[in-house]
Amino acid sequence: MADWVKVAVDAMGGDHAPEQIVKGAIEAVRADGRVKVFLVGKEEQIRETLSPYEYPKDQVEIVPASEVIEMAESPVNAIRKKKDSSIVKGMGLVKAGECDAFVSAGSTGAVLVGGQVLVGRARGVERPPLAPLIPTQKGVSLLLDCGANVDARPSHLVQFARMGSIYMENIMGVRNPRVAIVNIGAEEEKGNALVKETFPLLKACRDLNFIGSIEARDIPAGYADVVVCEAFVGNVILKLYEGVGSTLIHQVKAGMMRSLRSKIGALLVKPALKETLKAFDVEEYGGAPLLGLKGLVVKTHGSSKAVEIKNTILQCVTFREQDVIGKIQACIAAAKEEEENGTGKA
Repeated sequence: MADWVKVAVDAMGGDHAPEQIVKGAIEAVRADGRVKVFLVGKEEQIRETLSPYEYPKDQVEIVPASEVIEMAESPVNAIRKKKDSSIVKGMGLVKAGECDAFVSAGSTGAVLVGGQVLVGRARGVERPPLAPLIPTQKGVSLLLDCGANVDARPSHLVQFARMGSIYMENIMGVRNPRVAIVNIGAEEEKGNALVKETFPLLKACRDLNFIGSIEARDIPAGYADVVVCEAFVGNVILKLYEGVGSTLIHQVKAGMMRSLRSKIGALLVKPALKETLKAFDVEEYGGAPLLGLKGLVVKTHGSSKAVEIKNTILQCVTFREQDVIGKIQACIAAAKEEEENGTGKA
């Protein structure tokens, strides 16, 4: 196929590399004939891991990389010194236009630094946010930023809101997505200096469906489609979200095994419960894109198994087909033009 969506995958990144990474890549190319995967990493290990699988050979290619950036390494130093690492070489493929996207379960810091330094920010984008999908009562919401910009300014949060809206509309099919800013109360006058300064800017954006503030307790209810905050707050929300979800699932399972009656009840509700809990499994939604770059970079959990890698790769297909990067660039450019012309759009 001449027009493949080409995805470079860091085969050496994550707790279960390369086995689960390779498995996820194989499942992705089996599921979608539009995808070609470039497995970047130690060639011998990748070939050995690939050997038991049957797969379309023209959809999988190995890109040798002799080095691996470890989790404990300084991201900046690692990106600068380890030129033959799987992360640097994978991002190099995106920068050169040889691949449409890069996916990694490796060092978050290295992915964030490499994304900005190697792939580069799209024109007009001040800061690229890391944007994971989080499960809610009504489906999913996009949380941004959750790790890239701890010291964000109001103008950054406004751009996050615009990029998040474009993502939710084009990738998740949400029409006129509701945008909210994380706050300690619903009232406009509440919040820290950053929130107080950002709120009126978002309110003035005619291209956004801004619904005001959202308290953390209302995020799981799905009151907003795009949840905007700076990275410190976003990371705390994400980690607490994951921790509470894991604890609740553990407690539900333990409760069902406490007595003969509960075990009988568990057998009856197991199919429905399994389907319900699946909706709260982060692996089902793929990785978190670093929005606002010249190319697509997606960070998956360090503990990613094959299903998350597969879903992340398939997510890249929609991203390219919907030209999300082009739409973000156009949106940011239009907003800046309106600001310069004094029309008050933002």
